[in-house]
Order: sequence, then structure tokens, then C-alpha cells
Amino acid sequence: MKIQQQEGERHVLTITVDNEAGILAKIAGLFTARGYNIDSLTVADITENHQVSRITIVTHGPPAVIDQIRAQLDRLVPVHKVIDLTELGPHVERELALVKVSGKGEHRVEALRLADVFRARPVDTTTESFIFELTGAPDKIDSFIALMRELGLVEVGRTGIVGMTRGASGA
Repeated sequence: MKIQQQEGERHVLTITVDNEAGILAKIAGLFTARGYNIDSLTVADITENHQVSRITIVTHGPPAVIDQIRAQLDRLVPVHKVIDLTELGPHVERELALVKVSGKGEHRVEALRLADVFRARPVDTTTESFIFELTGAPDKIDSFIALMRELGLVEVGRTGIVGMTRGASGA
């Protein structure tokens, strides 16, 4: 089956679900069966008693497709709530990345200088490499990685996007 092109707007969906075996597979299967792409996926337990999890999915599509995705997610039994942060308006998105860079001499000095500019924190250092920890908007992380490619990028690990609406009330 061919995955649909990433046409249309980018949407950040948060899905509150019962924390039970197989729910992530059901949700991923819903996307796969219909040819929708998942750009980013994060899952975490959000309650003290470990009964509820929050899934954040970033996807692309025209409004009709996004509405269809939301309606299908709402029909799944263990789903409590589906929210499209993009439609709600102002929201905060963050991602964490670990970026390993090797280098000596000037490349090493430049990597440290750029890390400082991006507020990336060295979490591991050897005489030949660094691992930087960086949090921020996905565009910020993309920019940092692009710059590190020129200086000796070795490896990147990214968590995926999490998001919340702005303001005092929850969504």
C-alpha cells in the first residue's frame, strides 16, 4: 500500500487513552490502514495510578482528512479525548534531542560555541566527541543538527514532539 503524500497542513493531535496493552498498535494501525503518515509519535503515562496515557501525534493532511482521523480516533473504545492543538490556536511544542559530534581543534571549539548559542548542554564529553542535549521547537533542533553536520555529526536521537495549549486551562 502506498502512503499518501504529506499534503495539507501540519497538525499536532493529543490523544488521552486508557493505559492498556495494544492501544498504541490500534492507533498506529488506524493510520497505516488508511495510508496516513505519522511524522512524530510520543507516548507517556500521565497519571499517578498509571491508568491513563497521553499520545501526541504529528501528521499532515487537508482539513477533511484530519477531521476523519479525529473521528476515527474518537470511536476507539479506550480513547478518552482527541484534541487538535493546531486548531485550538496558540500552543507550545517541544522536543528533546541528543546529538553526538566528533571533532578536534577548531571544529571542537566551534561545536561548543554553537551549542552555547542554541543552549545545548554537553551531557557527555571525551577528548574526541561531545553528546549535546537540546530541547526546543523542532525547527530549532533541525537547525542545530544541520550546523553540526558540517562539524562532525555522528548520531542523533530525538524524542518526538509533545505539546500543550497555552493559558491557564487544560485542553
